[in-house]
Amino acid sequence: MKRSPLDWVAERRGVQKWRNTVAKASDLRLSELRRERSRAQELRYFLNEFISQADQRLTLPMIGSSAFPKPHGTDWSWRPAAWREPLAVPGRSSVQSKTQLGEELTLFHDCQHSELTLRQLRNTREADLAPFGLRMDVFSFDGSFLSLVLDLPDESVIGLQRRHLIRMDTIVEMEKPLEIFARLNIKHGPNTEQIVRELPLHEEETMVEFDLAYTKLNEKRIERGWIDLIFENPQMSQVILRDLTFSRRPRAEF
Repeated sequence: MKRSPLDWVAERRGVQKWRNTVAKASDLRLSELRRERSRAQELRYFLNEFISQADQRLTLPMIGSSAFPKPHGTDWSWRPAAWREPLAVPGRSSVQSKTQLGEELTLFHDCQHSELTLRQLRNTREADLAPFGLRMDVFSFDGSFLSLVLDLPDESVIGLQRRHLIRMDTIVEMEKPLEIFARLNIKHGPNTEQIVRELPLHEEETMVEFDLAYTKLNEKRIERGWIDLIFENPQMSQVILRDLTFSRRPRAEF
């Protein structure tokens, strides 16, 4: 937006006008006070709208960002929408099994009485690359399993071969020590290949790789893939997934 000298003069006059109105507010007749209040409320609405939109765009990291470090040779990479875009329903409480959060995430458990909450958070730390994070609070837990299932996009299995490595990176914050497992599932024809890895939460870099060379994957019949994040003994805990990203690359040939 280019600003001319006339725009600057008009803006300064507007500010001075409201400065004068504030100074004499206690002396205005009630009819004048009512009229000026109505004008001020209309102006405040547009100012608040502008400030809100500006804050969203200027707050790091930028909404919609898919930027993250990728290994050399990566031929597919992805950050799920829950960590990239604002969800239409940002949170749920007393979450029942098979409840979806967005189009890609589904929570599964076998609790009789759910005391679980899921909520999308805005990441604001300069170190964060993902615009959003996902927080899960678990209070009393009377079930035997709790998992968060993430459907992988179709692009993840197009051209997928047994020589591929699929890498998952995440940033996890926890109130107390917890074991989290990631299980990659790839459906090919009537069969489903599964690879399970425990997240190395004690290490600086929380990353796991799934090597498809150790599977019996039928490359010609691959249909879809998904990830299970399995939480062991989650009662009375809070877990925040600040970021979750995936990348795929062929194994180096020797």
